[in-house]
Amino acid sequence: MPVFSRLASVKSSRLAAWLLCTISALFSAALYAQNVADNPYHAQYDWVKMPEGQKIGVPSGVFPDPDRQHIWVLSRCGENHCALHPEVDPILKFDLDGNVVDSFGAGLFSWPHGFFLDHEGFLWVTEGAPVGDERLVEGTKRGLGHQVFKLNKAGEVLMALGEAGVAGADESHFNGPADVVVAPNGDIWIADGHRGGNNRVVKFAPDGTFLLQIGGGPESRSGDPGRFNDPHGITIDKQGRIIVADRGNNRTQIFDQEGKLLKVWTQLGRPSTVFVDHNDILYAGDGMSDENWNPGWERGIRITPASSGWVTAFIPDREVAVGTGVEFLGVDLEGNIYSGEVGRERLVKYIRVRP
Repeated sequence: MPVFSRLASVKSSRLAAWLLCTISALFSAALYAQNVADNPYHAQYDWVKMPEGQKIGVPSGVFPDPDRQHIWVLSRCGENHCALHPEVDPILKFDLDGNVVDSFGAGLFSWPHGFFLDHEGFLWVTEGAPVGDERLVEGTKRGLGHQVFKLNKAGEVLMALGEAGVAGADESHFNGPADVVVAPNGDIWIADGHRGGNNRVVKFAPDGTFLLQIGGGPESRSGDPGRFNDPHGITIDKQGRIIVADRGNNRTQIFDQEGKLLKVWTQLGRPSTVFVDHNDILYAGDGMSDENWNPGWERGIRITPASSGWVTAFIPDREVAVGTGVEFLGVDLEGNIYSGEVGRERLVKYIRVRP
């Protein structure tokens, strides 16, 4: 081989190696940035001030009131099961100092799971225990479960989707619906299928008329794009896109209003909950990543513009050995986060201390 050919070959090999190393370094840096993004929050563990003799138990939903003076919280009646305590109110209204100023809903729910405050001021609650879940047993005895409720702020039930105590996978039944979100036009989107449930997302018109289904069906658990494994949380962004925490698949899926899959994100860990605030910022709570469920990922709350998916802030969970972490969260109009932790049965307020 001529000398100049050998030199060209060597240079080409070195260039290829340099390019490979550079690309690898950039990719590694991107992954590193996703996991060690800045944490501009301070945790306040004693924000909740329950009346004497009462506990909040598991907070399974948080929403700010538009009046900027109150926070609505869905709790599980002092522990992790309302059917065991039908005399306790699960819907709590707090002032900004963490004091309970109103409550209602005693006896309405068995195992309340999903929570939403819509643009008209109505509250929505789902019953999240699927068939085969031991947390359904007590509710079934009382004819409760498998429904989604619409209430006013006086605690009156205005609409109930699904049949009380009866599971199904058709247009009028659910199996442990995990979460609910209502679009500005009034359409109702439901993540139907807590663990072992229907593994689908369904859409209803404002009057409760069935419109469409994404995923689901017999033996429906799947990791294929556009299908689900434990869709645990659902929200909607400023573009009207439906964002689903597809927890069992360690990913987030994004759909348009017709149910077409737009994006699949894996950079948000193993999300149990997703929340888009009034600035179109997406908060994804991962309280379950570990060596069994999602090796190599750290638990915590990842924050990103809903439009890009690039993680700009991360609140790490340093108490991994103490039960599961965040599975529900809400964000007030000042940018403070309220994190509902199931295994620890507490609500933590994260105060934004830096831009």
